[in-house]
Amino acid sequence: MKRIICCVAFLFGFAQISSAADVTSPEFYKGKAIRLVVGNSSGGAQDDWARFVAQYLGKHIPGSPDIVVQNMPGAGTIIAANYIYNIAKPDGLTLGLINPAIYIDQLLGEKEVKFDWPKFSWIGSPERIDQVLFIRADTPYKNLEDIRKAAEPPRCAALARSGLGYLLPRILEEGLGIKFHMVVGYGGGGEMNLAIEKGEVHCRAGTVSAYVAREPTRTWAKNGRLMRPDVSLKCCSPPAISVVHSSLLQGRPRTASKSCAQPLPRP
Repeated sequence: MKRIICCVAFLFGFAQISSAADVTSPEFYKGKAIRLVVGNSSGGAQDDWARFVAQYLGKHIPGSPDIVVQNMPGAGTIIAANYIYNIAKPDGLTLGLINPAIYIDQLLGEKEVKFDWPKFSWIGSPERIDQVLFIRADTPYKNLEDIRKAAEPPRCAALARSGLGYLLPRILEEGLGIKFHMVVGYGGGGEMNLAIEKGEVHCRAGTVSAYVAREPTRTWAKNGRLMRPDVSLKCCSPPAISVVHSSLLQGRPRTASKSCAQPLPRP
């Protein structure tokens, strides 16, 4: 049976496996449920996206199927991607919300990867992503110069070694000569926020939309528990580049840039 895998990309991507059945027929989906497998744990922005979309997506599919969200966190969404690619039935009833940067893991030959990335195809995105780096205000790191001079670098949380949450601190290292100690392996944004709350880590990168619109970061920022997010990464097109902006450089305007993928069209 031929497998067709299609994706709709947010910061993360929707992946679908479908068969040769006529999924465009209203009768195909009538009375059925589509699983939306999320590669993150609950409580983060990507889980929020999945549950938001699940409320409306079925209304735009012939037959109006129910959309059921299932969390399958691990390995920066590689576990979910492997499941969608190898285990989920190719019957048009499985969607996946996965990290579109995990193609890097395949290029590096990581043994955990059990999918063939080129067989995923992107078909849309609801937003363009800006990333911000935020840090606890009660740390000694008040600006980038403090981080550069620190005997011990701040600990920054990330899902895995792919994705903007990991790459933004690394871009700052390459472009500005500062150092972060990256702590990877978290299941989602909720777990990383809890790690900041408990003091396991000092900082993490996340989307601007999640920072300003979600808890707990909205309240943390309002109460002064976080440094103002003066370090950000913006993906723009064309030309497709990532630009790091910072006003923490003690009056010295500077940007660092690095290539990134062009944002995808909205469905």
